[in-house]
Amino acid sequence: MHPALFDSSIYISALRRGDDSALAVRRIAADAPLWLSAVVLEELYAGANERAHRVLERLERDFDRAKRVLVPNLSDWTQAGQVLALLAAKYDYEHIGQGRLTNAALIATSARRLGIRVITANARDFERLAEFRSFQWEVANV
Repeated sequence: MHPALFDSSIYISALRRGDDSALAVRRIAADAPLWLSAVVLEELYAGANERAHRVLERLERDFDRAKRVLVPNLSDWTQAGQVLALLAAKYDYEHIGQGRLTNAALIATSARRLGIRVITANARDFERLAEFRSFQWEVANV
């Protein structure tokens, strides 16, 4: 099975449920090797309370030990910018709309580079990005 990673929406839903749901959510990917995007980790830390912070530290440690943290490279940043420009031209996005999509574009382009499937609860943003760059993605109901 193809490797997978969750975007922030999956982890946020799990963190809101409490306990170790954010750690247990990994089972959604079934038997696929699971990755963690550094972009997702940044988003999660930015919104984390003290309890969630401990869970995130554990996620970070576990994925780092497994050598499965996906960090965007120069090409990913460049492609994300190109996709955002195309989206802005087609949908007349202002700078705020583009800014909101920047992290999703980085997640999509870096996942595409390694053939990793993105699992999200945010269909709208990833559907728009997929119009301009093909990548594997699916919606999970969490």
